[in-house]
Parts: sequence; structure tokens; C-alpha cells
Amino acid sequence: MPLSETQVLLRLAERIKALRRSKRWSQEVLAERASIQRSYLADLERGSRNPSVRTLVKIANAFKVTLKDLFEDGG
Repeated sequence: MPLSETQVLLRLAERIKALRRSKRWSQEVLAERASIQRSYLADLERGSRNPSVRTLVKIANAFKVTLKDLFEDGG
């Protein structure tokens, strides 16, 4: 069954938050490592922003994971 844009954004939001928490990073730490604003990251973690591919790459690189890992729980 197809997912809505909202469902995708909420799943992505939860995944980013889970990865950040697993590393025990604050939003400030992840934002700095990904070179994005903390307030923008907070919006992403709420699912209220639609990130660009460029932003997703920055976040994946900060976590040292693939883009695929941002959308799938590897465990």
C-alpha cells in the first residue's frame, strides 16, 4: 500500500531522532555535525519539514550511515 508524504516524513523524523538518541547526541551536536540549524533539525524530528536530498546526505554523513539507513531500521 502506498505511503502518504506525511507518513514518510513522520517515519524519517522518528528514525533521525532514534539514531541521534542512540549516539546520545543532543540536537545541537547533530546539527553542528550535519552543518544545519538546530531549529531546522527540530522541525525535521517533528516531521514538519520536507528535507532536501542535500540535507539528507548531510545527516547521513554525520551519522556515518547510508541514505537507505535513514529510512530503514537496520536491526
